[in-house]
Amino acid sequence: MFGTYLMRELTNRKKHTAIIAIGMALAIALVIIVNGVAAGVRDAQSSVLASVYGVGTDITVSQTPVAPTGDGAGQRPSFDFGAADGQTTDGSTSLSQSRLAVDRDTTTFDSTTLETVLAVDNVSAGTATLSLSNTSFNGQIPDITQTQEGTAAAGPTDGGAPRGGGPDGGGGSSFDVDSFTVEGIDVAGVAVGPLTSATLTDGRTFESTDSAASVVVVDSAYATTAGVAVGDTLAIGGTDFEVIGLVTSGTSDAATASNTYIPLGVAQAVSGLDGQVSSIYVQASSSEAITQVQSDIETALPDATVQTQADLASSVSGSLSTASTLVAGLGTWLSILVLAAAFLIAVLFTISGVTRRTREFGTLKAIGWSNRRIVGQVAGESVVQGAIGGAVGVAVGLIGLLAVNLAAPTLSAGTTADAASAAGFGGRGGGGGPAAATQVAATTDIVLQAPVTVPIILIAVGLALLGGIIAGVFGGWRAARLRPAEALRSIS
Repeated sequence: MFGTYLMRELTNRKKHTAIIAIGMALAIALVIIVNGVAAGVRDAQSSVLASVYGVGTDITVSQTPVAPTGDGAGQRPSFDFGAADGQTTDGSTSLSQSRLAVDRDTTTFDSTTLETVLAVDNVSAGTATLSLSNTSFNGQIPDITQTQEGTAAAGPTDGGAPRGGGPDGGGGSSFDVDSFTVEGIDVAGVAVGPLTSATLTDGRTFESTDSAASVVVVDSAYATTAGVAVGDTLAIGGTDFEVIGLVTSGTSDAATASNTYIPLGVAQAVSGLDGQVSSIYVQASSSEAITQVQSDIETALPDATVQTQADLASSVSGSLSTASTLVAGLGTWLSILVLAAAFLIAVLFTISGVTRRTREFGTLKAIGWSNRRIVGQVAGESVVQGAIGGAVGVAVGLIGLLAVNLAAPTLSAGTTADAASAAGFGGRGGGGGPAAATQVAATTDIVLQAPVTVPIILIAVGLALLGGIIAGVFGGWRAARLRPAEALRSIS
C-alpha cells in the first residue's frame, strides 16, 4: 500500500518532484566538484612538498637564523683576491674563485642533534642534511700597472680615458657569477629525506661506499642547463666531483629539492663545516603521533624550529596557494549556502504540496489513517525525491570532475625561502656591495587533477537523503495538523 501510494503521488506530481530533485542535484553536484578540486589541490601541494622534503617526511628540524656577527657568521660570501692572484695576459688579469657555503639566512648546528631527535618516542626514522650554495666568480680586470702607466703617459690634462686594461683594451672589466644549490645527504639509504622522492633517470644513485667519495648526483633539469652528463666532472667548492647519476622528481610535475647532491661528510669537509648540518628530516611512527613527536622535539631542542608538513604547506606559493585559499574559503561557503538553499526549497515545496493536498489527507484521516502513517507517507515521498536528486547530483558532479580533469588547468607552485644569496666581491684594498635576493627552493608547474573519492560520493548521497528527511519532517508535521473536518468542508 505504501509503495503503490508513493509511486502514484510522485508520478502525478512530476513538476513538484522535478523541482525538488533538481535543486538537490545542483547542490550535491557542487559539493562533489568543490571537494574533488580541493583534494586535487591538496595532492598537488603534497607533491611539491614531497619533492622538496622527501617521501615520508612528517617533520623538519632546523635552527632559527641568527643575525650577522662581526666574526663572519651569517655574512654574505665574499671573494678576496690578492695582488699576486690571477693570470695576466694582454693587459688584463683573469680571476677565478669558487665558494661553497650555507645561505646567509641558514644557521647550521651540531650533527649530534640527530641523536637527540632519534631518541624521541615514536620517531621511526630521521636523517640530517647540509644545504649549501656553490658560487663561482670568474672575471677579467685591467692590469693595474699598465693602467697607471697609461694614465701617466696621457698626462693630467690629456682628458682621454686610461689606456690598456680590459679585454677590449679600454680599461673595462668583465665579471661572471654562477650559483647552484648543493645538498649534502646521508648516503646510507635512509628512507626519509630530500632525495627519497627522486627517480633515477641515468647512471646510478649513491651507495654506502660513496660516503667519502667526490661523487655527485645531479638534478636532470639542472644537468641540461649546465651541460653535464653521467661521467663528466662538476666543480663544487673548488673540487672536481664525478657525476654518477641524474635524477628527476618522483612526480613528473615537480622539481627536486636541489640542483646537486653529494655525500654529507664530503659536503662538510669541502665547505669547512665539519660536524655541522642545517636540517633534520623526521618520520613519525604514525600520523597520530606527529603532534606528540613535534612537541617532544621542541621540548628537547628549545632553540630549534620544528615544522610539520601542515606548517610547511604554508610555504607553497604561486597560483597553487591561491587555488588552495579559494577552494578552502569561497568553495566551502558556497557549498554550504547552496545546500542550505536546496534544503529550504525542498521544505517549502513539501509544505506547499501538503497544503494543496488538504482534502486528500483530511479524507485519509477520516477513513482511519493515523497521524504517524500520514507523516511516514509524506516523509517517504520526500526521501525518495531527495534520493533522486542525489543520484542526479552524483552523475552531474562526476561529469564536472571529468571536465576539470580534461581541461587540466595548470597551477604554478614554489616553496620559497627568504634567503639572501649573492656575494660581496671584495678584495684587499677594495670591496663591492652585496646584493640581496629571494631564493626559491623549488618552482614548478603542476597539472591539477581532481580525484573521485568514494567517501565524498557517500557523503553527498547522505546529504541528499538528509535534505529529504528534513523536508519530510516539516511536511509531515504540517499534514499531521490537518483535521478530518477540514476535508469534509472542502468536499461540501
